[in-house]
Amino acid sequence: MDVVQLFVYGIVLGSILTLGAIGVSLIYGILRFAHFAQGDVAAFGAYIALSVVVASGLPALAALPVAMLAAAGLAILIDQTVYRRLRGASPVILLISSFGMALVIRSLIQLVWGPHNQTFASGIQIPYRVGGLVLKPDHLLIVAAAVALVVGLHLFLTRTRMGKAMRAMSDNMDLALVSGVPAERVVMVTWALAGALGAAAGVFLGMDTRLHPQMGWSVLLPVFAAAILGGIGKPYGAIAGGLVIGVAMEMSTMVIDPAYKPAVAFAIMVLVLVVRPQGIFAGKVL
Repeated sequence: MDVVQLFVYGIVLGSILTLGAIGVSLIYGILRFAHFAQGDVAAFGAYIALSVVVASGLPALAALPVAMLAAAGLAILIDQTVYRRLRGASPVILLISSFGMALVIRSLIQLVWGPHNQTFASGIQIPYRVGGLVLKPDHLLIVAAAVALVVGLHLFLTRTRMGKAMRAMSDNMDLALVSGVPAERVVMVTWALAGALGAAAGVFLGMDTRLHPQMGWSVLLPVFAAAILGGIGKPYGAIAGGLVIGVAMEMSTMVIDPAYKPAVAFAIMVLVLVVRPQGIFAGKVL
């Protein structure tokens, strides 16, 4: 039963990592850019949700749309003011700039909301018990909301003109531009989706644990491990990668100290890079 319980916790963590990894994969799939500030964008969204919860008394899940909109706006703002000017630069310059933006966002969070741990709600939740299995209400909400967001993204990418334009640009940017795909609009939508999904991951992580300014940085390694495992730039691969990394991190607590869970994600990432650099899923990016 302990193994089953850890598996459930792994699914919850995997759902959170999946959303962050999809955002990373979307950005890489369109712009070929590894965005290392994605974790701090997620943390920003979580703190926006905290402000809504404190001001209105609503539950964290009700504040999620506001957080997603705010993080989408922040992602677009960063792209238009910083990354847009560097699109012709070398990958190293873009990498360094994303680290710089991560520090700026993290410092902003500390200035506005403070450096201390905070929570969306106080008190102890009464869990559901199924046999010997313990299910927290927040865990059920996290998994259900993550599934809804992933399904919504799938429908967007496969059923809308903008989604098809994004897939075309990821497959062959030059051909897409010649075909009349609005490149700048696609880029803005990509950043908006990545920011919104990152905010969802941040809010769900805050619901599962606590909010602190370093939360985005601490989850960045598992998010990238999930994206690489599924195949960087492949959102559907990120779903599988996120679940595998989440379950592996939680299962590892049976043999190692929970403080070393991120090391499991790092080990899996290194192993994938050595054995199968293209990730689990080969083929087209989106």
